[in-house]
Amino acid sequence: MRHLDRAQHEVHVACAPGPSEQPTPTFAAVRAIPDLRIHAIDLGPELFAKSSLARVRAAIDTAPAIWNMAKLVSYVRKHGIQVVHTSDRPRDALASAILARITGVKCIIHVHVTYGDWMNRMLRWSMGRADALIGVSDFVARSLIDGGGYSAKKTRSVLNAIDLDRWNVEIDPVPVRRELGIDADTPLLICVARIFPAKGQELLVRALAELRTEFPNIKALIVGEDYPPGTHYSQELKTLAEKLGISDAVIFTGLRKDIPRLIAAADLLVMPSYEEPFGLVYAEAMAMKRPVVAFEDGGTPEVVDHGKSGLLSPAGDVSALSRNIATLMRSPELRREMGAYGRKQAETRFHPARLARDVARVYAELLSDSPA
Repeated sequence: MRHLDRAQHEVHVACAPGPSEQPTPTFAAVRAIPDLRIHAIDLGPELFAKSSLARVRAAIDTAPAIWNMAKLVSYVRKHGIQVVHTSDRPRDALASAILARITGVKCIIHVHVTYGDWMNRMLRWSMGRADALIGVSDFVARSLIDGGGYSAKKTRSVLNAIDLDRWNVEIDPVPVRRELGIDADTPLLICVARIFPAKGQELLVRALAELRTEFPNIKALIVGEDYPPGTHYSQELKTLAEKLGISDAVIFTGLRKDIPRLIAAADLLVMPSYEEPFGLVYAEAMAMKRPVVAFEDGGTPEVVDHGKSGLLSPAGDVSALSRNIATLMRSPELRREMGAYGRKQAETRFHPARLARDVARVYAELLSDSPA
């Protein structure tokens, strides 16, 4: 929204503001964007991933949202809105699909994850009635077509982007290393992700055990918290590290808000996740001039250029993962070269202005298909 050309687009956003002392994350983000019209609206609670009883209660709480939806219909008509663009959250997707049907405008659902059983009937119905689906990678777009059966004609791929203002390559790595008790010359890996099996933290721990022979003081930061909340996969990882005799090499930081500082303190980022839809953290590491080590599957190869901004290996191959880490740890010069290349990629391929231009083309294509 910030980077859409205002000479071509009048941008409105409808979202819940929340209380003045604690606004919703969306409202806090969009109110800082210039030349944007905000329509405060509450569409009720999310109905996704709840128990049957919780869904019934949420449905009751949604009743006032029906009136708010009617006001949103009036707002769309009053301002001549032509495109409604929403995320893949089930409630928002459903509201947007219905809004588009009532008002006759175009509906786009932006999909950030691969098609799968996790998608409930509400979201699948909404995507089927959208005029366009945008996947954050070719991998996600293909999953919508091949797995979900959605029309290839209405499914697009637009690579995700990051806000480069947050990723300052001049951040001093010393304070974080000092805080964590890590010497300046200690090889340091970092993995930033929610902690659950698909993100591959177990394979990082196993690779670390293999690397100890050549790099006896190597350490890894595992940043994040268990997902879903209330699960205890991190404890399983700690038990595995203890069993492998490397408890001293694995540092669990928990949830942190200072990710740029943490990445700046590390030598490279390692996230051997399976079928990653895009991998924002890869682009973030590249923006910080840090090489990436990951698996060559999912959307990862669309973000990380093997041999240029990082090293990729077959999914699940711990030994290959270890070899790639070792290759980079042996060569500071190679790390610098890959880091510089990655930063250039972040500044061009993953800049929000590029994302806005690509999305604007989708808008233009949809509107050009509209009847005169």
